[in-house]
Amino acid sequence: MPSAIEQIVDAYVRLKNRRGLDELMMHRQRLAVDLKSRSGYDFSLPIGKIDEEIAIIEDGLSRLKAGSADTGPTNRPV
Repeated sequence: MPSAIEQIVDAYVRLKNRRGLDELMMHRQRLAVDLKSRSGYDFSLPIGKIDEEIAIIEDGLSRLKAGSADTGPTNRPV
């Protein structure tokens, strides 16, 4: 069964929502930086989980980029 983050990323890729994926990535990166800067407690488990989620998001961004390269330019207004 896919994790929640995998389902979210898959939905964003299906909907071609690059902005959503970028925001998800930035949020996870901020969390990782914040946890890595803290001391007094072992944050290795949540940091590891966040790093896994970042990898899943990066994969989604790659799939989105590959999908948009396959479709070529469109005439839709931006």
